[in-house]
Amino acid sequence: MLYTILGAVWLILFLIAAFEILTGGKPLGGKVIWLLVIFFLPIIGVILYYLIGRGK
Repeated sequence: MLYTILGAVWLILFLIAAFEILTGGKPLGGKVIWLLVIFFLPIIGVILYYLIGRGK
């Protein structure tokens, strides 16, 4: 049960991050790199994006 909840939370955060990356004002190269980071390093990549990738 706990893993299901954690998986759902991660999926929601992943989708939000991917949406923010795709609709953001970054250049295409930056978008591709961030999408690859959050895809290949799922938990760490999402955390890194929210800590340093959002910019503001």
